[in-house]
Amino acid sequence: MCGIYGAVSLGEAPLEKAELVEGMGRSLQHRGPDAHGTLLSQHAAFGAERLRVFDPTPAGDQPFADPTERIWVVLNGAIYNAPELRRRYSEYPYRSRSDAETVLPLYLARGPAGIAELDGMFALAIYDARDRRLVLARDKAGEKPLFYCRSGDEIWFASEIQALLTLPTVSRELDMAAVRDFVALGYVTEPKTMFRSIRKVGAGTSLTFSSTEQQERDHWTDRAAQTGAMQNDEVALHLESLLLSAVQKQIAADVPVGVFTSGGVDSSLLAALACSYADPASLRTFSVGFVEPQFDESPYARQLAAFLGTQHLEVLADENALTEALGIVVENLAEPSADPAILPTYLLARAAREHVTVVIGGEGADELFGGYPTYLGHRAAPLFRRLPDGIRSGLKRMANTLPTSLESKVPLEYLARRFFEGADLPLADRHMHWFGTGAGSSVLNPDVLTESYAPPAFPDTGDPVARACAFDYRTYLRDNLLPKVDRATMLASLEARAPYLDRDVTAFALALDSKLKVRGFTTKWLLKQVARRWLPRELVYRKKRGLSVPVATWLNTGLKLETERLFDPKRIKRQGLLQPDIVRELLVGHRSRRANHGRALWTLMMLEYWLERWVPERSL
Repeated sequence: MCGIYGAVSLGEAPLEKAELVEGMGRSLQHRGPDAHGTLLSQHAAFGAERLRVFDPTPAGDQPFADPTERIWVVLNGAIYNAPELRRRYSEYPYRSRSDAETVLPLYLARGPAGIAELDGMFALAIYDARDRRLVLARDKAGEKPLFYCRSGDEIWFASEIQALLTLPTVSRELDMAAVRDFVALGYVTEPKTMFRSIRKVGAGTSLTFSSTEQQERDHWTDRAAQTGAMQNDEVALHLESLLLSAVQKQIAADVPVGVFTSGGVDSSLLAALACSYADPASLRTFSVGFVEPQFDESPYARQLAAFLGTQHLEVLADENALTEALGIVVENLAEPSADPAILPTYLLARAAREHVTVVIGGEGADELFGGYPTYLGHRAAPLFRRLPDGIRSGLKRMANTLPTSLESKVPLEYLARRFFEGADLPLADRHMHWFGTGAGSSVLNPDVLTESYAPPAFPDTGDPVARACAFDYRTYLRDNLLPKVDRATMLASLEARAPYLDRDVTAFALALDSKLKVRGFTTKWLLKQVARRWLPRELVYRKKRGLSVPVATWLNTGLKLETERLFDPKRIKRQGLLQPDIVRELLVGHRSRRANHGRALWTLMMLEYWLERWVPERSL
């Protein structure tokens, strides 16, 4: 795992101000505190801050160059099929046992097309001095980040946006389409970023830059799993085999590895599978606990650890700890995150880093195997629409009379109101309403809505559940959950891996009939068939909660003064993005408990914090 960065001049002129790469590296040291390295030439500068995972010796430090020093590579992440590539290109004069170095002989043999053969989570940059070509690429799921900006014939790239903001030529002009994404969804969809001058390399793609062209290539070829002729038990056994293989690959490292657990089925199954390849007594599991009982899942994680016999560490995310984490995240991440789970994830990562360098977690299971309650909503919506008008109206009125709760993790009245508000909408609008922040574009100042805006495209094939799963995999997972986990763990210099996003598991899951994902009122039906073979039944079928934070209450208590400061009407008006009256209406309604606007207010609060830190001229 590394922080990678650099620049290439594509034209005849040499690279200007190559010395700026050193400042970029300093801004990324949290991603790789073990070693710093650079390669410099007249037309290129590459750098890497390394977290030593494979071959933890100086020989494995990046950047790497081929023997002629005409091909350079820097890589952030892990290549799981590196042993296979090393055997295939055994005649190449390797200088290390690093997985990153195996990209060089692959590129020499196949060029940019060889990237499709990489099995792993990665973001990489390759400089080919033979024709001054730069290749930037990311893994299929988008586990590892990579951003770039262009100035004339120069391309600058980095693992995180703040490294690019160290460059004096990079404009901080906002991309208003990205702002609309963030306000509506709580995240920004690729390739946009909040800055108009900075773009994100798309997941599963590579960008090739030369003096004459810019080419984008999709490196993912769907290898559809043939499951139609299998019986359900055969499909479950095949999935189990794929997951065992994925876990085996991903717990491989030359440093200690652990598992993030919540006591939920996704992470619990991974921990159980990991015990097939590691001694449970030496395997470490980590979970987070909350003071508020309705948010605390730590007893289930302790139950799992006792069942498996792992070494277990629990981290308490009380208000003081969460406040500390909030300050660290706001100060250090140049991308706003409206997912409050980034705070306990950081606390968990910081504690885990004292014991391990790598962890595996359950990201991707919900999107690939149908784990969200919204999927049940999509199954129920057509039934609701078939009810007589009087009954539908009565149910809506009843939901609106339920008392508002700010203390519950997922309040019943909140779910009921959201369901009835969205049930009559077309599928795409319904899903966006249920999954959105609740702070629509109406909260934005009309003066900034002058550009055309298109929401993320919704899949147009398959049944509602299949389409919703595919949409969440391509957007919510890719643009929200994976960045949250990457930034939170990397702030603590911890590498996080996601076995459910293994390329073979993903191909299999994407080909499944949605009836194997959501059956009746059971979500993740097929995954739970596998989990039943490995876990106690009460862990497999307990109610889904998910990692969350009591923000609805926190906004009215520990963060009350901060919300008043950030949402001061004069400040909002001066900043120019939001409508002060609408923000105040949301806040007053939340304060009086007329409605739970916690999610919307948290999103707007994170936007205000981000503007204050990274675009301060908006907040003067």
